[in-house]
Amino acid sequence: MAATHRSNRPRAWLLPGSISNPQLLHADDADRVLVCSPALGQGYLQEIPLRDDLMLVIVDNTFKQDMVIDAVGEGDRIEVEFHLAGPHAGYSLCVPCFRLRQFGVKLAPRHIFKVEVFFKGSALVSYAQYFMERLLPQAHQVAEGILQSIYRHLKGGPIATTAGMLHQIFAPAAAERRSTTLATAHDLSIEQILPDALFNDSIALNYATRRPITPAMRQVVEQILSCPYHGMARRTYLTRKALQLVDLRLNAILQTPLNEWDINCIYQAAALLRSQLTTPPSLESLARQVGTNRLKLTQGFHELYGTTPFGYLRDCRLTQARRLLMTSELSINEVAATVGYTSRSRFATAFRQRIGVNPKAFQLEATV
Repeated sequence: MAATHRSNRPRAWLLPGSISNPQLLHADDADRVLVCSPALGQGYLQEIPLRDDLMLVIVDNTFKQDMVIDAVGEGDRIEVEFHLAGPHAGYSLCVPCFRLRQFGVKLAPRHIFKVEVFFKGSALVSYAQYFMERLLPQAHQVAEGILQSIYRHLKGGPIATTAGMLHQIFAPAAAERRSTTLATAHDLSIEQILPDALFNDSIALNYATRRPITPAMRQVVEQILSCPYHGMARRTYLTRKALQLVDLRLNAILQTPLNEWDINCIYQAAALLRSQLTTPPSLESLARQVGTNRLKLTQGFHELYGTTPFGYLRDCRLTQARRLLMTSELSINEVAATVGYTSRSRFATAFRQRIGVNPKAFQLEATV
């Protein structure tokens, strides 16, 4: 890929805008509006402050140039995103943001339309805990391990409770200290921080942070987008709706028709696939190994991961490939073989379909 634009700032494509922008669905003097640089695309990002620790963001933009973003993340916050258009359309993501290296490619032409709720300050730790408490035990254990790795990297003290680590990671003094140590986009990313075994397990957690937007969530999103109020009444209304939307999202994590036995079977099967990327068992063999049948295995994967067992395997292979391309000196052929592809061309096709660019182009950009 010949990158048309590269930036070490997460919002490099945005310029100051105006609340009188006719694209906005509704606006107020307290809002902050940013618009896409005409050279890079069109659209806007609208920040709506609700409280000191809570912000609503509406994003509606289309890129006309491919962009490589290689930057240190902005601030400490929890983002709960509801995607209406774009690669994650129909899904909600729960994204914890730390001041770590973020590398990604934004492809053109691609329309992205989403509503985001940001928690920061005093609410950040509480909502991070709420999220972790709702994870299934297997995912919770992985989340704890990731938190500990980030905590150690950011020079925290002895490992404490979950709440203790969160408070120290997000404490103002810690943020100030990190602002001097993580000043460039070339600091470590999550792919570099996590040990191999934990990164392998963290793939399962990616699915726990991604859930379908339910009809109830979509209704609240539409109410937010069509807010009829102004001034203080608008802020009060949007605050209530933002918190309602996040409550629906957090509660959705707990909703599954699977019983504890079925869940354990699916987690065991997923762990087997992650550990056998190069020689995965057949579907029948996988089901036998975890004590279930092919039908229940397939249904369980759809429920927990939203894909088939071998769709999950493909995702694991490509996630590992992305990491190797960022952090190792392996050739493309070696990366392909390491994650279970016997054909470089098939690997390149699968990688391009998932990431959007060829493996070699991604590797060159990631190691600049």
